[in-house]
Amino acid sequence: MTVRIERNGKVATVIHARPEARNAMDPESAIALTDAFLALDADPDTTAIVFWGEGGAFCAGWDLKYAQAFTEAERFQSEIVEGLAFPPGDAPPPRGPMGPSRLEMSKPVIAAIEGPAVAGGMELALWCDVRVMADDAYFGVYCRRWGIPLIDGGTVRLPRLVGQGRALEIVMTGRKVEAEEALRIGLCEKIVAKGQARAAAEAMAQEIARFPSGAMLADRRSVIAGHGLPVREALAREWAGGVHTIATEGAAGAGRFAAGKGRGGDFSEI
Repeated sequence: MTVRIERNGKVATVIHARPEARNAMDPESAIALTDAFLALDADPDTTAIVFWGEGGAFCAGWDLKYAQAFTEAERFQSEIVEGLAFPPGDAPPPRGPMGPSRLEMSKPVIAAIEGPAVAGGMELALWCDVRVMADDAYFGVYCRRWGIPLIDGGTVRLPRLVGQGRALEIVMTGRKVEAEEALRIGLCEKIVAKGQARAAAEAMAQEIARFPSGAMLADRRSVIAGHGLPVREALAREWAGGVHTIATEGAAGAGRFAAGKGRGGDFSEI
C-alpha cells in the first residue's frame, strides 16, 4: 500500500509512501489518498489531519511515467478527459488527478512539507488549510518545463494566497520557490528544521484538537465560505454559523468555565 494512516488521539496523519518516485502521484495513490481523507472527514474521533510524504519529498507531481501512456489519444480521452471531468450542475466531482484535491473537507488539513512540493504536488499543498515547511523544502510549477498545465487547483488557489500578480509570475516562470520566500509571501505559515515538518505539523494539529471542535470548525467554515463575498453577506454567514454553535456548544462551555473558576472567572490564560 502506498498510503497509510497513523493516529495520535484526535489527530490523524495521512502518509503517502512512494519514496522511490519522490511521492509522484499515480492512479493507485490518488484513489487511496482520496479514500483516506474521505474516511477521516467522516470519522467522529478525528479532529485534525496532517498530510505528509514519506522519504524526504512531499510530492514531485504527477507521475510522468504514467503520463507517457497518454500519447494514446483514446486512453487520454477515456481516463482523463472523461474520467475526471466535472459533472454538470452541483453533482460531486470525481477525484482530482492528484487525488483529494477536489474534496471540500469539513476538518482542517495541515501539509507537512519536506523536500519538493512541485507541479501537482504544489497543488496538493495549496489544497491544505495550512503549510508547514522544512527549511530546505520548496515549491515550483515545474510542470512548466514539460508543457503540462496546472489542472488541479493551482491557478485557483495560488492567487488567493499570494495575490494575482505574484501568482502569475510564479506560474509563468515555473521557478523554484524556497521556504523562506514562501513564508514571506504567504505561501506557507511555518518553517522548521529539515526533518521536523511532520512533528511540527502534528504539534499544530494537537493544538487545534485540544479545544472543543464545534467553534473551531464553525470559524473555519466562515473563513473559507466568506472568501470573496461582500462584507455584509460574509458577516451574515459568520453570524448564522456562530450563534448555532454557541447554542449547541459554547453556552455549556461558558457555564463550565464560570462554575470552575468562580464568579468573575479566571482570565490568567486569556
